[in-house]
Amino acid sequence: MALIVREVMDADPAFVYAGDPTERVLEVLRVHELPGVPVVNEGDRCVGIITERDLILSGENEDLHLPHYFQLFGGFVFVERFSHFEDRLRKAVAATAEDLMTPEPVTIEPAATVAEAARVIAERKHNRLPVIEHGRLVGVVTRLDVLEALTRV
Repeated sequence: MALIVREVMDADPAFVYAGDPTERVLEVLRVHELPGVPVVNEGDRCVGIITERDLILSGENEDLHLPHYFQLFGGFVFVERFSHFEDRLRKAVAATAEDLMTPEPVTIEPAATVAEAARVIAERKHNRLPVIEHGRLVGVVTRLDVLEALTRV
């Protein structure tokens, strides 16, 4: 019988609320030594995830330069998507977890097989997946959890 996610996940994961200040997010990540943390609303529904990637603006594509544009008939025509700049700016001046988070995270159900979790982690290049049951956060499964489970089989 195949192992399922419920058998290998952390059933008591650290998380933050969407309205938590960024200082609380950083504290949770530091205290629990985590590279990422799920974000839930007041009903414990997983609404996002914050990873180290969300916390660091790095690389040429992550600076805060205005998108390239040209003027035409007295207006501006942006060559790049302006929404990408808006997302970077929102994260740079974030006050809450909701400002920092990546909304609608990739998730998995607790009844999914460990092999399925491995496939999702590999395909989506994630290190951790929130485990969701009826929309609510019930755990987190990591790449390491999956690797350990697969080597036991």
